[in-house]
Amino acid sequence: MGILEKIQEIEFEMGRTQKNKATEYHLGQLKAKLAKLRTELQAPAAGGKGGGEGFEVQKYGDGRVALIGFPSVGKSTILTQLTGTTSEVAAYEFTTLTCIPGVIHYNDAKIQLLDLPGIIEGAAQGKGRGRQVIAVCKSADLLLMVLDASKPDFHRDILTRELESVGIRLNRNPPNIYFKKKKTGGISFNSVVPLTHLDEKMCQRILQEYKRHNADILLKEDSTVDDLIDVIEGNRRYVKCLYVYNKIDVCSMEEVDEIARRPNSIPISCTQNLNLDGLLVKMWEMMALVRVYTKKVGAKPDFGDPVILSADRGGTLLEHLCRQIHNSMVAQLNYALVWGTSSKHYPQRCGLSHNLEDEDVVQIVKKKVDTAADGRGRFKTKSDAPLRISDREKKAALKT
Repeated sequence: MGILEKIQEIEFEMGRTQKNKATEYHLGQLKAKLAKLRTELQAPAAGGKGGGEGFEVQKYGDGRVALIGFPSVGKSTILTQLTGTTSEVAAYEFTTLTCIPGVIHYNDAKIQLLDLPGIIEGAAQGKGRGRQVIAVCKSADLLLMVLDASKPDFHRDILTRELESVGIRLNRNPPNIYFKKKKTGGISFNSVVPLTHLDEKMCQRILQEYKRHNADILLKEDSTVDDLIDVIEGNRRYVKCLYVYNKIDVCSMEEVDEIARRPNSIPISCTQNLNLDGLLVKMWEMMALVRVYTKKVGAKPDFGDPVILSADRGGTLLEHLCRQIHNSMVAQLNYALVWGTSSKHYPQRCGLSHNLEDEDVVQIVKKKVDTAADGRGRFKTKSDAPLRISDREKKAALKT
């Protein structure tokens, strides 16, 4: 029996099993088995050759945004409208057959936009080269799920299910669970909050499926079985997702108003150029890019070329700014003067742990360079004579 048949069998068993207190442990074990099989399905075949040509392109700019959705929903038109890159557009499905990159210049930042081929239901199992498309989504900082506003809402649920099955979690934070494997000592299970979905017996059942008999587990929030499985697997990717509803020009005002009130959603129309500026603003808010302008001593700030920081790519601390300028800057930093919304007064003297905010101005002050012991190559600033008079060498008496 292949992996796909095993997955279908487990899904069928979970569908016909009633959910109650007597079956919750059995369902937890089935979820762990299903997660293991899906991980095996994504792993490359042992000893096989390469999987063929993929869709991955080289990273460029300060952030990466990927367009994902069903065929013929307007992904290529969005790429052309926002970046100016020409992508083939036609009235039939699967017009785009490979990944087409473009660059958005917005707020002094360069954002890479990827137009991916349309995916269909069953893409996680490899239908329509869905695995290659979803693999590119794992490297994106933001996903734009393009949907047809005139189609039913279950299209969004289908795409979310396909992404969830390959380990991509949309608009969620990683579970606050501490998990550490041990060699001996058994399973240590603790929690700092009351639990309503998990207990020690459930945890042991799940760990038995992974053949983990020695581990430390500390739950810092009321987590579910799926959260614990994600932490044990360790290969999940948590990505922000913006739901873009295209073709609103064929909808009524009431339907557009209802779409606009949904969380993480925005209605647009590419053919009528409606709300494309609002799409860029929403993308900027969700990516949370931080522009930092540098300033030399005694000079005006350089507002032409900012340093772009983000929490997804390293962090937004002053230490991350120094590392982005040069790796040796962290050791050479004495202090930094910061102007902007992150400082309490202008300027504020800060250290490496200061958290920067958008449009801050930073002036870096380096440590003074110590002169060599012999003063070779530099002017000597100190005398070699002893400090105490008694230690000084006495001159010989003059001959008379």
